[in-house]
Amino acid sequence: MSVARRLVGKRWEIGKGAEQFPELLRLIPEAPARLHGIGDIAALKQLSLAVVGARKATPYGLGCAKYFARRAALGNLAVVSGGAIGCDQAAHQGALDGEGITVVVLGCGADVVYPARAFALYQEIIDRGGAVVSEAPWGSPPVGWGFKRRNRIIAGLARATLIVEAGVPSGTFSTADATLAQGKDVLAVPGSIFSRESKGSNRLIAQGAVPIVDDESFEDALNAVFGTLRCSMETDKSCDEDIGRGQRGTAGETLAALTASPMRAEELIGLCGKDVIQVIRFLSELEMSGAIERLRDGRYTTKPR
Repeated sequence: MSVARRLVGKRWEIGKGAEQFPELLRLIPEAPARLHGIGDIAALKQLSLAVVGARKATPYGLGCAKYFARRAALGNLAVVSGGAIGCDQAAHQGALDGEGITVVVLGCGADVVYPARAFALYQEIIDRGGAVVSEAPWGSPPVGWGFKRRNRIIAGLARATLIVEAGVPSGTFSTADATLAQGKDVLAVPGSIFSRESKGSNRLIAQGAVPIVDDESFEDALNAVFGTLRCSMETDKSCDEDIGRGQRGTAGETLAALTASPMRAEELIGLCGKDVIQVIRFLSELEMSGAIERLRDGRYTTKPR
């Protein structure tokens, strides 16, 4: 019988009246009476952006979560998310890649690693100055209603929430609702109108969420919410180099097409070859180089950055 691994780090509990309790969280409707956490309690008082998205994320959603969380971290913002498989974990990893602080808010006890496969990620977050927190008592098992209630805490710790991908209905959509109920800004990354996982984010934009369509719109939105950032966000040179390569010739046209929407080999005839054999050979070369990946249904897509 396997034994659950225990997160290593300082453990603490704070009540709503404590000086260390985050002021933004204290002011929300139905503020938690108490927080339990592992890691650096100071992470809860950092200027923070919530970054959340679909569990059953597409490569596009994973890439956006990681990319924009990294850029937020480069702007000295902490990233708050829910630790779930999919976009949440990608956001936490993006913040770490940007040498930033990130906070995991769980719907179970802070000492209960859920999902279990997230142990290494949670431990790295703690080791690098972040925290894993919950309003649930120590040892509380994961239950569905607990994760819905934790969404108000994710929104409550941050000054704004970025939705990178969301279905309708979804837990991600409920985080957006909590953000709006708290009088804060919702930012959203648009997606394909044919993607089920982008219906929520597209609808939020239609209802007034701030659309994040590129680096400039993201930085403008953050400046509007936080004021001038303490340091300007650095350019991701590796990403720029990839984009630069991607604009040249057949490879660029193919990558642009696959970034817009996953496609099968036969759908790419005319872009990268005269027949399906040439197309498959070309796609294999791109896959071996790490530029694209093959999905379970046989379509190809660009890999998340």
